Amino acid sequence: MPAKSIAVIIVAAGRGERVNVDGTSEPKQYRLLAGTPVLSRTIRSFLDYPHITHILPVIHANHSDRYAALGLADPRLLQPVVGGAARQASVLAGLKALAPMRPDLVLIQDGARPFATPDLIGDVIALLETHDGALPALSVTDTIKRSLDGQVVVNTEDRSQLYAAQTPQGFRFGQIFSAHMRAATNPRQFTDDAEIAEWAGLRVAMVMGARDNIKITHPEDFAQGERIILGDEPMETRIGTGYDVHPFEAGDAVWLGGVRIPHTAKLQGHSDADVALHALTDAILGAIGEGDIGVHFPPSDIQWKGAASTVFLKHAGFLVGKAGGRIVNLDVTIVAERPRIAEHVPAMRAVIGAALGIEASRIAIKATTSERLGFVGREEGIVAMASASIELPRHS
Repeated sequence: MPAKSIAVIIVAAGRGERVNVDGTSEPKQYRLLAGTPVLSRTIRSFLDYPHITHILPVIHANHSDRYAALGLADPRLLQPVVGGAARQASVLAGLKALAPMRPDLVLIQDGARPFATPDLIGDVIALLETHDGALPALSVTDTIKRSLDGQVVVNTEDRSQLYAAQTPQGFRFGQIFSAHMRAATNPRQFTDDAEIAEWAGLRVAMVMGARDNIKITHPEDFAQGERIILGDEPMETRIGTGYDVHPFEAGDAVWLGGVRIPHTAKLQGHSDADVALHALTDAILGAIGEGDIGVHFPPSDIQWKGAASTVFLKHAGFLVGKAGGRIVNLDVTIVAERPRIAEHVPAMRAVIGAALGIEASRIAIKATTSERLGFVGREEGIVAMASASIELPRHS
């Protein structure tokens, strides 16, 4: 391959609301797909391609903390820039940020399309030797009907000439930058970068796309994505349990299930002492045979002093994905006289669901008292018990 500088723009500035029918607020690009955030998988697919020189994520203005939590680090990975209200504006923001570097070529990739293979990326780049632009596309196999009102068919399209566009779409940098600058002054909204290139008179070619190169758009796409990653390997169900207790000490709030609840005391512990998340983390780790929370986050390690227990929970979820598994359901019981838990349960389920990338419907949180018996009854502390049901590939 000729020595060229090749930059990649990862467009991830959307809110990803279409997949959030389960009530979670996590944008689709940050939700877990087989244990790893979608955006991490997308970026990694280009970091793994040796000829890429720079990768620039374009993110939503409110997502800087979510992006930082991905923990991605590579000399080729640039600091993210903030995108616009529409995809076209986000791409232009990325192109402007890359302009001082003057790359020879640029690839533009959807942040929620995590399955670009090295062969697909290489095919797009190779076509740029002889064309102004290139994109992967698949021939349309369904019969396509045209309707003006969504009810009555007025025409049947000739599908032999129709193709479904994918990303990454590649271009010679100067040409697509100029085309985007011109398009920004046009009231027309373009659906992808290849359309802008076509409108600007550039010659765009197609390579064979991939059926697995899906874009995560709807809730069912996560299930399909997990099948792509995990395959159809036989699965078995593992069950893990967790138990934790923390005493009270002077304070004004307790952390339970990732939610801060005002109280006349706080729970004593090395981290935030979230007894519910500790029990739940142990249940998940137990189901996959990975010890307990103390093995992964020893209380003797100062870096975990005051740490949010969602960090521990996310790590357990990551290990489930690394093992090729998925969380089926979680069940937590909190035993306390006070504070009252019931009103906080929806928020707890939302926090846990977001940390693990699962639907809130897979999480049960129950609260009870000890009828004034024992140390819990004397309001000296809180107990939590949890169970986790995990599916893992049978071979593991």
